[in-house]
Amino acid sequence: MNYLNAVFWDYPQFTNENYLKNIIQESKDDTLYLWILSRFLEYGRVVDTLNYFSIDEISKNITKLKLRPYTQKKWKRMIEVYGKTDRK
Repeated sequence: MNYLNAVFWDYPQFTNENYLKNIIQESKDDTLYLWILSRFLEYGRVVDTLNYFSIDEISKNITKLKLRPYTQKKWKRMIEVYGKTDRK
């Protein structure tokens, strides 16, 4: 099953994993990059989202995104719990 269909059901060109990874790499710090990130945060599973974006990338960009309140709360909690690099 292609999990990208859940994120990009209405944009089939983004359901190819290799194509999507290339687009993400080429569009860093660009509007398309933020749009793809927001689609993953809103519609993707956490495990799938983290295959494409690091917690640090999400943390850096979350304030730039228009997310639903539930999604914002969920990902801020994920960042709080898993975003720490100095765990003991």
